[in-house]
Amino acid sequence: MKTDIKKYPLNPKTLTEQEWKEKLSPEQFYVLREKGTERAFTGHLLNNKEKGTYSCAACGSELFNSEQKFDSHCGWPSFDNELGENSKIIKKRDLSHGMIRTEILCANCGSHLGHLFDDGPTETGLRYCVNSLSLDFNKDS
Repeated sequence: MKTDIKKYPLNPKTLTEQEWKEKLSPEQFYVLREKGTERAFTGHLLNNKEKGTYSCAACGSELFNSEQKFDSHCGWPSFDNELGENSKIIKKRDLSHGMIRTEILCANCGSHLGHLFDDGPTETGLRYCVNSLSLDFNKDS
């Protein structure tokens, strides 16, 4: 589950932390910029079943589509894959909280999205566990 960071460089025109604080809600800032986690089963997109595209709440980069979403019963929106070769996700080893995990970040703005696990029930075997606060949903027309 390695991603070549050079293939997906961070946007060189990133905002200062103060600008992020002004752009995002306090809850979004905590998750997206401070690598926080929303409480399980509280996210506004957890039970969303509409067709559309999920994008980074900080910069708008498209990350997942509704066909990749599944109910993992873990308490956060889960996806079994990214948007393909144009994916805007960086994977990074995360050793915080005494665990070994794979953190997922928006490749465009560097914002924290959630974590990737290899215990998914679909054909990919992957579970992108994503905070609702780190996502926007754009419904298909």
